Amino acid sequence: MDGPMRDGKAGAGGSAGRLTRRGLLAGLAGVAASPVAGHALGSIVSGPSVISSPPRTWGAEETPVNLPDPDVLALDPSFGLVNYGNAPLRKLWQGAGWLEGPAWCTVGRFLLLSDTITGCQYRYDPEDGPQGHVSLYRRESFNANGNTFDTEGRLVTCEHGMRRVIRWEHDGSVTVLADRYRGRTLNSPNDVVAAPDGSIWFTDPAYGDGVVEGHADVDGPANPQRHLNPYLDAELTSQYGGLRRQEDHIFRVDAKTGKVEAVLGQKDVAGPNGLCFSPDGSRLYVASSGVGPGAQPPLPDHAIHVFDLKQGRPTNGRLFTDFTLAGRAMRPDGLRTDVEGNLWCGAWGPLGLCGVFIYNPHGQMIGRIRLPVGCSNLTFGGPKRNILYMCCGTALFSLITATQGAGHS
Repeated sequence: MDGPMRDGKAGAGGSAGRLTRRGLLAGLAGVAASPVAGHALGSIVSGPSVISSPPRTWGAEETPVNLPDPDVLALDPSFGLVNYGNAPLRKLWQGAGWLEGPAWCTVGRFLLLSDTITGCQYRYDPEDGPQGHVSLYRRESFNANGNTFDTEGRLVTCEHGMRRVIRWEHDGSVTVLADRYRGRTLNSPNDVVAAPDGSIWFTDPAYGDGVVEGHADVDGPANPQRHLNPYLDAELTSQYGGLRRQEDHIFRVDAKTGKVEAVLGQKDVAGPNGLCFSPDGSRLYVASSGVGPGAQPPLPDHAIHVFDLKQGRPTNGRLFTDFTLAGRAMRPDGLRTDVEGNLWCGAWGPLGLCGVFIYNPHGQMIGRIRLPVGCSNLTFGGPKRNILYMCCGTALFSLITATQGAGHS
């Protein structure tokens, strides 16, 4: 869920198009400044868009756009079944360091958000005014990232700083679901979902094993020169959080026994980031994103992989999409499915291409959403679970859809 935050070498299949964060920012600046940007990207960005001149305005003072929204693009007629053409894209709030982990609380009717940089968690209340209202939910979350609500309505959170996954019980106490595997501490749990059988699945790359979104390793490949001091301003995290990275994994926490099981390793999906299940629970989707600190081969391929689930375990892994658009290699991030089985994916890349990609279950892109910045994670929320909420760096966006999010995603 950390998009272009990570520099690193590209995986196989299109290395010339892979982007580092520095290269991406430079590219965005160039496109934004170019008076012929629309012509350079051809019909993909033709017409009024996020890079139109004058530029589209966002927020409380936004200029109304003609409908259907020109930045919600149908690439296949089937997209019309899930797209609601009378709703515009909206920017709801801006002011975070790096927004992640959107999770809709059905009982409270609010959206929970994590800021991985400041360590705060926020509550977005959509019923408080036209733009809704954002308030502080938790001041110190130890650089929390992914969130989900389990089948009993309990909040499950990934903490980069503590390098663990916790569950908040109904009485306010905290249960540590996972903080180590085979005697070794975790890296930086990233995204988390509840499976139909009640188990909790999470990805564990090393994106938070640094001084910005967690704390550095004490030594090893993630801190080879030992220049970074993991003990500064880390009274708790240095005592309880891990200090040495291990292989990237995707873990499953059994709902009954609490057993932590590695169901996929780095050779299966390197740099695992967003993950979600198909509506019927027969498939697992996983995004292979950026290169985390100290990563060793195999490195991420910046694609989305899919696995069949047999007896609750992933098998038959294969490429779902190479995540390219207009010949450009993009980078996937957070994932969610709708009740029709379509996959909604946060996408990082050049301005005019980045935003959200929508694929049908066969891997065909049927639509996309252009945003002024890449999307780190997304979820469906609202009382009808038909509002797509998109975390995009410092800002939160929304779009009313004609579908609903799969309940356990």
